[in-house]
Amino acid sequence: MTEPVSIEIQNVSKKYKTAQENSLTDVSLNIGTSDIFGLLGPNGAGKTTLISILCGIIPPSSGTVNFYYQNQFISEQERKSHIGFVPQEYAFYQELTPRQNLDYFGAMYNLGREELEARREDLLEILGLARFADKKVGSFSGGMKRRVNLAIGIIHKPDILFLDEPTVGVDVQSRNAIIRYLQEINKAGTTIIYTSHHMSEAEEFCKHIALIDHGRVIAKGDLTDLRKTHHAPNLQSLFIKLTGEEYRD
Repeated sequence: MTEPVSIEIQNVSKKYKTAQENSLTDVSLNIGTSDIFGLLGPNGAGKTTLISILCGIIPPSSGTVNFYYQNQFISEQERKSHIGFVPQEYAFYQELTPRQNLDYFGAMYNLGREELEARREDLLEILGLARFADKKVGSFSGGMKRRVNLAIGIIHKPDILFLDEPTVGVDVQSRNAIIRYLQEINKAGTTIIYTSHHMSEAEEFCKHIALIDHGRVIAKGDLTDLRKTHHAPNLQSLFIKLTGEEYRD
């Protein structure tokens, strides 16, 4: 039986008005329900552009993106209630506390007061922020700020979660805590689309991947199968083999 598709990306291309070349060219991917799908590639490969299109932040120049929930098509107007996005940049108010930030963003998702309070306190406890819930986020360490960022992105229990470098610049303990919790919500049914430059983390975390370079998908599928096909001992070797060794800063 074929796995139900959560996101169907068909021949998506993107060219910005001031650009000479496409940022994305003819990208086609299927991301299954409850998958952990890694979008990987060098700097400037088009990963963030693709995530921005999937989240509805920018439109594609051509091609289509279809979302499904429980095998039912989701209209563009309905998508935002199903989607959570944790960007690489901090997306909270530094002068507010974690509790105040979660209240603010939870209200934006139209969560009822009782639901919001219960969800807020659960996340503060689970992500190790309860002791600091009433301190200004601006005084936090990088790892704590990442956990606040994650809590905001999942306050409304999204069915599909987009993560752009969710553990960049954090200590080992925070990274382990973040990844462990993400694995738990994935087991509960949340589909995760993830991008990172941490190849060892991506190899342990992702079920399927797509490697993107110069705006094109150059490999996609089950990671173990891709490694066997390309005779690569690990994801980092596969990445270098397919994208080359030149600098991409």
